[in-house]
Amino acid sequence: EEVLPDERRRLAVEELLATEASYVHNLQLCMSDIRAHLQHKQLPDLDLEGLFSNTDDILHVSRRFLEGLKAAADQESEQLLFICALFQEFKEEMETVYKIYCASYEHALMLVESYRKDPRLQEEILDTLNTTVDLNSWISGLSAVPSLTVPLFWLLGLPRVHTWFHQPLLFVAHAGLLAAPSRGHFHARQGQSTKYNKAEHLSLRDRLARLNTHSIAKKTTRLSRLFMHETGIASKTEDKEYDDLEEKFQCVASSITALKENVGSYLKHLEAFQLSTPHKHELQIDEGAAQQYRCFAERLHRSVLPEFRQRLDRLVCQPLSQPFCSLSDMLVGPQQLVKKRLDKLLDYEEIQERKSELGSVTYDEEAAMNTYLAINALLVAELPRFNQVALQLLGQILCSFTVLQRDLATQVLQEAEKELEQMPHSHMPLPSFWKLMEDTLQQSGAQLHTFCQKFEMVMPSPVAQPLTPAEERKVHSLVSRHGPDKLYQVTSNISGSKDLDLTLQRGQIVALLQSMDTKGNTSRWLVDAGGPRGFVPAAKLQPYCPVPKEQPRMQVPALECGMERRRHSYALPEAPRAPVSTFAPAFQVVAGFSFVARSPHEVSVQAGQPVLVLEPHDKKGSKEWSLVDVNGQKGYVPSSYLVTVPVEKPLGWSLPV
Repeated sequence: EEVLPDERRRLAVEELLATEASYVHNLQLCMSDIRAHLQHKQLPDLDLEGLFSNTDDILHVSRRFLEGLKAAADQESEQLLFICALFQEFKEEMETVYKIYCASYEHALMLVESYRKDPRLQEEILDTLNTTVDLNSWISGLSAVPSLTVPLFWLLGLPRVHTWFHQPLLFVAHAGLLAAPSRGHFHARQGQSTKYNKAEHLSLRDRLARLNTHSIAKKTTRLSRLFMHETGIASKTEDKEYDDLEEKFQCVASSITALKENVGSYLKHLEAFQLSTPHKHELQIDEGAAQQYRCFAERLHRSVLPEFRQRLDRLVCQPLSQPFCSLSDMLVGPQQLVKKRLDKLLDYEEIQERKSELGSVTYDEEAAMNTYLAINALLVAELPRFNQVALQLLGQILCSFTVLQRDLATQVLQEAEKELEQMPHSHMPLPSFWKLMEDTLQQSGAQLHTFCQKFEMVMPSPVAQPLTPAEERKVHSLVSRHGPDKLYQVTSNISGSKDLDLTLQRGQIVALLQSMDTKGNTSRWLVDAGGPRGFVPAAKLQPYCPVPKEQPRMQVPALECGMERRRHSYALPEAPRAPVSTFAPAFQVVAGFSFVARSPHEVSVQAGQPVLVLEPHDKKGSKEWSLVDVNGQKGYVPSSYLVTVPVEKPLGWSLPV
């Protein structure tokens, strides 16, 4: 009180300058020394961007503000006016940068808490602080500094220091009062956001513990209100500005979700493609295009594709879906608030209706209405920026993916061109190359045709395997029930995998009942297998065409005929007998593998050679050996070497499919 007014003003200005200069100095120390030292260590688990947030912007604004303070302090006559005008000038800019810092503050604290639980990271950070600054002198100089609460203090367990912008200076109180409401309003919104975001991370046990009569009644009221909205009984509060913002937000969210699913599907296809490794198999071809393709595939799998996958993970997958710092995680908070806004809107409408009837509401009801207004104001203020940033990030991810695809195609083409240059016809003009290919194909076709002709001339006609009595009876039964045009033969073994599916062996005869299943699928047929009925794949059936064959008449001995003639003086003319039809089998038995006889009781066969099975067992009844006839030679061969194949044509022979 003994100090003169001019002297108090001078001391206040000096304190203001010293405080701001110390503040800027410590910010510079954080950015130029501490953060730079941590960046140099390249700790993989340390998120410097999340830890320091937008401190660079704050430092830039604070430097300019300090320069303005120094210039205003030199104006002795109008010093107060210049300082007040300076605060008014920087008010909006400071509010903007500190808003961003406050928004990321909770995330920074979460990072700090996680780092404190990691002894290795804690040790590295403490080493950095000891190396770069004198902690005792630095911390003691912060008592008068308007604190930004740098999260590194929390790593050391130091308390937070809350001071508003230069409050001791009464002559700039007006500027401080102008900035304080917006800061307080922002913190209130941030508190609502944090509260409802944390509520969504509760466990099931915690959620059940929170259920009580009040919460159940509140949820019931909300549900009935929502039902009234949907049925048109009650009108919904309209907010055109918010509705447009939410519609755009939901569009952005669905686009991000779809992109995440598509990238996941793309990665699965890429992994499936990489499972094919032809370069790891011996081709037994010393030269030519096969070896060049092998070298090409090896380079793709060892360098091109791994590099592409690494870049894809870094530029697309991590920004899109990495935990805690991805585009997908950005959606969680706004989605929770949008959902919570709807709940609070239903409460707000219910309370408004009660207020219009009673004229007043309780304190809790007034707080609930204010909560809705705060959440709505927060979303209206922040959703435009969120949508803009999310769209920018989404566009960058899509651009990165497009560039990666283009680079991959370029690299693959370059590797392919290296191998093509080694081909004998790589430098041949394109028309000449196509002419060469056409002549080569024509020559190969002619050679194949000649080979087929010689093959059919050399190969004997197929030997028809007679039907066993049981099989012949089954075929007669199927013909009598369904007709010969409904018979089909199984071309390969069928193993039923679904309900009502049949398991059939190759060569088995069935009758077609319906050419589709119960769902109208024409690739699955309903058949009669001579007893069981069920579904089989249509692709494994071929028409069975039984060929009628006359049964030879029984020859009557001459002696018996003579005795008949002597007994009767006349003989009735014999009525013509109808020929008894039997069916030539539509399959044959061939050797599936070559076999060389090792004793006089065995017979040698070549792979694909037709045989006639005389007995499907040996003299002791063992089915491991079969007695066969091969071009007039009889002997035993292993039964497992024999294969039953369909006869597709009366002449000719083809290998089994």
